[in-house]
Amino acid sequence: MSIFNSRPVPAVHTLRVLAHLLRYPDAELRAHLGELSEALHAERALGASRLAELDALLLRLGSLDPLRIESDYVELFDRGHSTSLHLFEHVHGDSRDRGPAMIDLIQTYEQAGLLLGDDELPDHLPVLLEFASTQPALQAREFLGEIAHIVRVVFSALLKRQSPYASVLAAVLDLAGEKAEPVPVAPEPELDESWAEPEAFDGCSSAGQAKPGAVQPIRIVKSSPSTVQGASA
Repeated sequence: MSIFNSRPVPAVHTLRVLAHLLRYPDAELRAHLGELSEALHAERALGASRLAELDALLLRLGSLDPLRIESDYVELFDRGHSTSLHLFEHVHGDSRDRGPAMIDLIQTYEQAGLLLGDDELPDHLPVLLEFASTQPALQAREFLGEIAHIVRVVFSALLKRQSPYASVLAAVLDLAGEKAEPVPVAPEPELDESWAEPEAFDGCSSAGQAKPGAVQPIRIVKSSPSTVQGASA
């Protein structure tokens, strides 16, 4: 039977490890790389080949110069649109829809008894993975399935850059019951274009907005009350 059709296995620790791996690789994170590896292998929610890829990333984080690891992270995730871990940037861009979508997601977390830190945004992928880890296996897979199309775009951009972090996004797709297959990635805008101010009275940027008559992208909120009930149990 294909793993993509089988019943989802609990992946509480795996989801939390993936969330940690996508956070800024500071000294505290690097001090616990061995524990992260042990948790992945103990739970075995991922296949052997994916675990091997994640082991390679963990080895890299633990062996390279810390300043290089940290600067590479900033360059990869904080200075590129296609590799941004803030998922609503890929869905809504700078449109007016982004604010309400953020509020919806915060309410989803609060109803499940989860509160964000002052420095956390609700659409940051590590936060979404932490939330998914609180859900029963089936609800967690459904939740990850709702964001899989965005995760696939980030995965493809990381793969294009030959980044070992692509293995983390591939693992998220695995847990969502999706195949980690690359899709075309739009080229990054020129720096001057990305910093350009909109024309007067031109409103917000249309990046991320649906075209007239097109299906509006999902806002990544819980699909049923059972999701929150599972978290509160």
